[in-house]
Amino acid sequence: MWTILVVLLVLAAIAYWVYKTSVRVVITEREGEIMAVRRINLTVPLLGGVVGVLLVLFLALSIRVVPVGHALVKFNVLTKTFSVAGEGVTFVPPLIYNTYLYDLRRQEYTMSARKGEGKRRDIDDSLWSPTKEGLQVGIDLTCWYRINPDSLISVHRRIGPDYDEKVVRPAIRSIVRHVISEYPIMDVYSAKRLYIQQEILDRLRKLLEPDGFIVEEIVLRDVHFTPDFARAIEQKQIAQQEAERMKYVLEKEQMEAKRKQIEAEGKARAIEIVSQQLKKHPEYIRYLYVDKLSDQVQVIVSDQGTILNLGEVLKRGK
Repeated sequence: MWTILVVLLVLAAIAYWVYKTSVRVVITEREGEIMAVRRINLTVPLLGGVVGVLLVLFLALSIRVVPVGHALVKFNVLTKTFSVAGEGVTFVPPLIYNTYLYDLRRQEYTMSARKGEGKRRDIDDSLWSPTKEGLQVGIDLTCWYRINPDSLISVHRRIGPDYDEKVVRPAIRSIVRHVISEYPIMDVYSAKRLYIQQEILDRLRKLLEPDGFIVEEIVLRDVHFTPDFARAIEQKQIAQQEAERMKYVLEKEQMEAKRKQIEAEGKARAIEIVSQQLKKHPEYIRYLYVDKLSDQVQVIVSDQGTILNLGEVLKRGK
């Protein structure tokens, strides 16, 4: 539309310039009357200048620059055929071709609950799907894909430039719902999440590649639960933590009981050994008595007539 408008404006300017340059007022006599007549005097330099200006205009409007990573689909309105121009300068005559620019680089389609992150930035675009138990779970994901250059004309003819909303989004929603419905809700939240992600990727490739799209990767960004289920999970985790704590306390008490049992058995064995030694050596009781006294005590008076020298007792004990 803008090209046509520019062409018309330029042609109008050229026509005005030719008119002002070539038209001359000539005084002539007709039937006895003298009158002024406008005559067009087209000279060779004037015609050459007009042709040159039109040629420059045609070339300027025909040159297009295709950015890096893009391709230009050209449709010839006369022959009704399509062609593709790659990166760089290409020649596209105006009024003969309709052109459409496509991005062949990696593109992303994100569906997220957070506003400002997804393709639809102004809404909560998280994908909610029922699990195997029928519980609802929300999925935030990103799909990385690109157009197959060999299928660009087919994509343009069958789908058009708004392929992300016509094909990519519906395909993602359909595949995710089918895959999630085959797994329990805890599998979606647990380590099987990677397997689910890979299964979504495989199915999406089979669905979109025939349409001319190369799906490179699927990333499950986040998993959401309903408020009731989230509270149930929180309560379950609290109960599991309490059970782990009680298990730790029980194990600690069992270890303490075992320690006391070993300690009691050791004391009983020691008493048994002392009893056997006392039967063999009755004076051993004195040694044990003295051994329990402080190192500062050297003499003991057991009665009015007996003084016990600890040094001698210890020597005999040794």
